[in-house]
Order: sequence, then structure tokens, then C-alpha cells
Amino acid sequence: MRLAVVGATGLVGNTILKVLAERSFPITALYCVASERSVGKEIVFGGSTHKVIGLEQAVSLRPDIAIFSAGGSISKDWATKFAAVGTVVIDNSSAWRMDEDKKLVVPEINGDTLTKEDKIIANPNCSTIQMVLALREIHRNFGIKRLVISTYQSVSGTGIAAIEQMQSERKGDTAKMVYPYPIDMNCLPHGGDFDETGYTSEEMKLVHETRKILGDQSIQVTATVVRVPVRGGHSEAVNVETHKPFDINEVRKMIAQTPGIKVQDLPETNTYPMPLYAEGKDEVFVGRIRTDFSQPNTLNMWVVADNLRKGAATNAVQIAERVKDIIG
Repeated sequence: MRLAVVGATGLVGNTILKVLAERSFPITALYCVASERSVGKEIVFGGSTHKVIGLEQAVSLRPDIAIFSAGGSISKDWATKFAAVGTVVIDNSSAWRMDEDKKLVVPEINGDTLTKEDKIIANPNCSTIQMVLALREIHRNFGIKRLVISTYQSVSGTGIAAIEQMQSERKGDTAKMVYPYPIDMNCLPHGGDFDETGYTSEEMKLVHETRKILGDQSIQVTATVVRVPVRGGHSEAVNVETHKPFDINEVRKMIAQTPGIKVQDLPETNTYPMPLYAEGKDEVFVGRIRTDFSQPNTLNMWVVADNLRKGAATNAVQIAERVKDIIG
């Protein structure tokens, strides 16, 4: 496999390279790709040093797979150019997620829908990935009617500059402001850009992407996204209303048997998921699974995952593994 990582010098790009190495992805040629200002920089991978190249050169090398993590505008401009030379693009941005002709993939849920004809594949938003994985068996067995979501998202979801802002504030130093307010010792109910309805783009991603991945446009979804002073790992409180009645112990067992999920749900020992312990891991952790007694057929759960790994890099590499098997 000749593989390109576009955005290799960024936070997610670095994590993609780390995950590729950890999972022993079979690479015969690796192309580390970034913007012109990074061309010539060196990246060590697999014991070898790779010089960063530009996008035009990368297209000319015709990689088998290109994993993009360089932002929506780059993806819009360049994904089709890679696809035109036969490269399968796996894109981490929001550029292609809601395109009707592009598949939005969480491999454990809909990876089996991929075919040789799929040349641009969208990787979902980090918050969506962890949540839909936890919801997979609930929807299959009971049908989801409505979701009420509150997220507690780490600063790494915004990028390295946001981490630096928080760390500077924590030290009492002057910080370059990525957010409109301080983030340390604070919570910002603001993720993405506000639209005319008062919701943010991050909130609407949870609405639209959830429906697309689960294949059900009838699911009612409302969300509030909050940025919290945590370095890595997104957390979500999810209220789930189903069409059919359920037994909460059966639900807990179904979730625990879902590939990629680890249930941590023992209130008597204070065992529940936390971003502090999810960071650096690929599993999605689920706990606080309990019946919502305020209305029928409803439950609550708490979902935590490393947003840079399963929320981005690991999911993209898992898609690449599926593509590898398809294209041979």
C-alpha cells in the first residue's frame, strides 16, 4: 500500500501516523503531505525519516490511499484531484460528510457498505463517532425515537493552539486566544459557529451525522456542545428515547458486547468513564446506564472517548484497513 497522510504535521495527522504504526498497517511507501510552509520538514515513521511534500507532488505519486486531516477547504480543493488519479480518499473534515454520494463511515456500524467505487469516504465528527457506536445495538433492537445530547468536549478538539491557550492560562502566562474567553477554570457553551437558529455547527453535526450513519432520518436529535478545560477526551451525556420498551440490564449487556465498546458502570465502586483515563485509548467507554423514569422507553448514558484516536485517527485508519482489503 502506498499511503499519503495529508496534514501530517498537525495534531490529528501525528496521531494518524502513530495509529498506523501501532496497528502495523502494511505500507510500502509513505507520503507525508502538508502545506507549502511545512514542505521539507522531516517526520520519523517506522524507523525512517520522511520529508514532507506538497499536495501537487503527492497527487503525482498516485497513492493507493490518502487520509486527509487538513481542514475542509483543502479537502474540497484536493480530494477530487486525488480521486481522479485512482486514490481512495478518507477525509477527516466536514467537507464531504453530508454529500449524498459519499459514505459517512464508522466501520463497526456501516463499514460493510464500502465498495471499490467509493473514492471519497467521509470520517464522521469525533463526538458523533463515539455516540453512535454506543447507540448501535439500542437502535437495532429497540429503534431510537429521540436523542437529547450534552457534550463536554476537550480543547484538543480545537487543535494544538487551544491546548497551548489552556496550558498558558493554567500557568498564569499570557495566552494567544483561540477561544473568545479563557478556557481554564471555565466552560464554554460554544463549539463551532453559531447559525441563525442559535445552534452551533458542532451541534448540528450531531443531528445530521447521527441520522446518516444510523440510516434513519426520523430520529429526533437536539444537542448542546460545551468546551471544557480538559486536554484530551470528549464526554457526552445522552438521553435516549426508544420506540420499543426495553430492559435496562439487557441494554447494558448489548452495549458491552458491541465491538469497540468497554462498559464501566459500577456505581457502588465509583466506576464510570472519565476522559482522564480514556485519553490515549481506542475504546469508547460507556457508563451511568440507567432508566429515565420521567417518561416511558427512555434511558440515560455517559459516553467518553479519546477524540484524537477513535474520534478521528483510529476510525480513519480502520476505514483504511477496510479499503485495503477491498482494493487488494
